[in-house]
Amino acid sequence: MSNLTKTAIRNSLVKLLNERPISKITIKDITDDCGINRNTFYYHYSDLPSLISEIVNSEADRIINQCTKIDSIEECLNVAISFAHENKTAVLHIHNSSNREIYESYLWRVCEHITATFINTVLDDSGMQLSEADKAILIRYYKCTCFGAVLDWLGSGMNNDIISDFKRLCELMRELKTNDFLLKKDNGQIEK
Repeated sequence: MSNLTKTAIRNSLVKLLNERPISKITIKDITDDCGINRNTFYYHYSDLPSLISEIVNSEADRIINQCTKIDSIEECLNVAISFAHENKTAVLHIHNSSNREIYESYLWRVCEHITATFINTVLDDSGMQLSEADKAILIRYYKCTCFGAVLDWLGSGMNNDIISDFKRLCELMRELKTNDFLLKKDNGQIEK
């Protein structure tokens, strides 16, 4: 019964977050929505931020457990934004609240896992050997790229098509690599 109650509380908060900002949601709203009393809520959660934290951390755990192989950096971004895509309004309400750091912590954790999974997949598939230090540099680069792209997307109100933009960015990067472009600081020009 306890897990069912916690699930009902979490589902109620996500439902309410998809309707209005956190600042407009009370514990009473949550308990009324899921049909429990305040004492039951406080038995499971000390406050609203602890409930939000559990929701985003359990989502991070789900993603981490689900993603054991990632074949492209585009897939990394798709995984990182999956919860945000499914709960756009709720995520924007969290992002634009005083609880923003809870979502950013979740996003950082997910980006780290998915980029490490991506790098390990690429290395395993290619047979390429890298030192742990070099692998850490690549993971950090891609983690920061994904994290930054998602934060920029959230900051724009999720108004741009992040998936298409990121896919195009990756295509451009592959094209630059394929065409052997070298970026040089010779009179500010790009040489081929």
